Amino acid sequence: MMWPFYLMALVAIISTIRVVTNTNPVHALLSLIVSLLAVAGIFLTIGAPFAAALEVIVYAGAIMVLFVFVVMMLNLGQHTVDQERKWLRSDAWAFPALMSFLLGLVLVWMLGSDYTTTTHVLGSEIVGPKAVGQALFTHYLLLVEVAAMLLLAALVAAFHLGKREPSAEGDKE
Repeated sequence: MMWPFYLMALVAIISTIRVVTNTNPVHALLSLIVSLLAVAGIFLTIGAPFAAALEVIVYAGAIMVLFVFVVMMLNLGQHTVDQERKWLRSDAWAFPALMSFLLGLVLVWMLGSDYTTTTHVLGSEIVGPKAVGQALFTHYLLLVEVAAMLLLAALVAAFHLGKREPSAEGDKE
């Protein structure tokens, strides 16, 4: 009964390898979205539907849309326009479509099964948002604060790295 976990893990591993090895940034982003959806499926199979929902909403939703916008806003010229025409071919979408189809099969199987009982594939109980909140703000409070400080430092560093100095030719904005 652990085949959904292993299938999701296989999809996540293959998609993540394609993220690293793909030279086209948009194709890599498509594979990253499939990988993040597979990780959400893994969370579902181990009995953490709240973590799966957060994975889909926060990572596969909001952050990936931000990445796609950044890649599209780079506006790399005529080469980019020609490359976008190539994206419409089926070979660019075949692998992400196949991996998404496998994830869909597992999801349909999981939704068709009696998932509300305590006989999960790997987990012994469903972890809800209340348990996650209590764990984060009691046992792991120091780690949450360290992660918040790290994210703040990354935000400040990204601001300073991305800030442009005004040019000497009077380019004042």
